[in-house]
Formats: sequence, structure tokens, C-alpha cells
Amino acid sequence: MTVSTLRPGLPELIKRLSQCTGRPSEPLVTAQAAATVLTELRPTPRLLTAAERAGSPEGYTRTTLHAESAFSIVALVWRPGQLTEIHDHLVWCTFLVLQGTETETIFDIDGDRLVRKAQRQRPAGSVSGVAPPDDIHQVHNAGDSIAITLHVYGADLSKGTSVRRNYRMRATSR
Repeated sequence: MTVSTLRPGLPELIKRLSQCTGRPSEPLVTAQAAATVLTELRPTPRLLTAAERAGSPEGYTRTTLHAESAFSIVALVWRPGQLTEIHDHLVWCTFLVLQGTETETIFDIDGDRLVRKAQRQRPAGSVSGVAPPDDIHQVHNAGDSIAITLHVYGADLSKGTSVRRNYRMRATSR
């Protein structure tokens, strides 16, 4: 079987992302260009196999669909209640909610403490692009069904993640 058969739409997605990541620009500009590609192509959960779409009771799952020096495409599957640690990133990131709803809590640092700035609910079809340093967040599935998100990161993540730092400080509200 070819990549096209196993991952419908992935070859076109890779081609279009290569075009927008292959030219020099500011990280946020590149993230926004990648967001435009995701908006125009509208990949579906069928990029993943049925087993991959099921996720794991152990925690959210990551499936790397493509990795090269300029970018990686990673699908995350979140069962209800699953969440990340509070973290930030080394590189720009763009993501599309393929299924369900993602809840993102945004944080800032005020002196030596972490402060919650906002919380966003992103339903299926939502697209966003961010770049360091303003990207401290926690993501979780607060819904009652499986959520699937597709992330494009500005680096080769075949041997790791884009997480720069996990924050273990107690989060407080402003």
C-alpha cells in the first residue's frame, strides 16, 4: 500500500506545507502560512487508522505522520479527561482540531509564578498557529468523546518532541 492509500490526503498536505515552510520568514509568519494550508485542505481523521483514532486509556497518543528537517506532522488523540502538562515549545506550531473539542489554557509568567491568562474551547475545524515565546499552555479534552488534533511543528520531531520546558509551578488566576 502507498502512503496515499494508508493516509488519504497526506501527500498533498506534505507538498503544500513544504511550499510554505521552504522559504525563510519569521516563525509566526510560517505558522500562519501552515494554518492557511490546513484551512484550505481540511484533512480528516481518516489520516489515522481506526486503531490510531481509538487512542489509549494510558494517556493521549502521538502518531508522527511525517518528519523532515523543516517540519513534522503529528496527530494527537485525546480520550475524555486526558491532558498535557503545562509547557512551552522550541518551535512554531500550527494545529487543526479534526474531531471533538480541544480545551487550551494559556499561561503567562508574572515574576516567579504562573498566571492563567485565558482558556479557549476549540471545536472541530478550528485552526491556530503560534510561535515562541508566547506559547505557555496546557491542552486537554474536557469533552465526553475522543478528540483528534493535527499538529504541524517547525522541526524534525522524528526523535523527540517540540516541548522546550514543562512548568510545575502552581498555576493561579489573575
